[in-house]
Amino acid sequence: MFDMEIFRMIGSGLLETLYMVLVSTAMAYVLGLPLGIALVITDKDGIRPMPFVNRFIGIVVNVLRSVPFLILLITVLPITKKIVGTTIGPNATVVPLVIASAPFVARVVESSLKEVDKGVIEAAQSMGASPWKIVYKVILPEARPSLIVGGTIAVTTILGYSAMAGIVAGGGLGDIAIRYGFYRYQTNIMLVTVALLILIVQILQEIGMKLANIGDRRNG
Repeated sequence: MFDMEIFRMIGSGLLETLYMVLVSTAMAYVLGLPLGIALVITDKDGIRPMPFVNRFIGIVVNVLRSVPFLILLITVLPITKKIVGTTIGPNATVVPLVIASAPFVARVVESSLKEVDKGVIEAAQSMGASPWKIVYKVILPEARPSLIVGGTIAVTTILGYSAMAGIVAGGGLGDIAIRYGFYRYQTNIMLVTVALLILIVQILQEIGMKLANIGDRRNG
């Protein structure tokens, strides 16, 4: 059914997919986590209300989230070219993945942080804790399980984005599925790549849920 060349190609595609997803997720959190924190603390009910800042960040996040990934992928090709020197391959795909994922991560983080019991925050404020100390010593630790679950959702979403990047020769399993399954009508190769993508999602979700349970203080 498959020769060694096909197995090597699928193995390489699997590694490229994992590279794109993990690097993009890490970079998306570098950008999205501070944005999510800012959205929470500058909210009208936050620990440092700043309506203008909150509205501005919210608009930027919403605009970027509203653009379909395939359109964003094509739109930022000139930016990708300037950053990594090419518009094809895994390195090039990381750029639009980060741009598309950071706003999503920001909203996921915002949702997780808003689940923290306000009584805990008020107790910290009554003891004179500074806003940043409340964020790092109270809000983030209390929201850890929810943040981990949100991270699992984010990484599986980014995996889906990475598969779509195959449209522009972005590399990875998505690229293989499109080149062989769509253009060459080799359905068997496409089914294998789809099965691998599903397997990756299941593994990531399982790891994420186990980490969330470990990090949940209520289970301690």
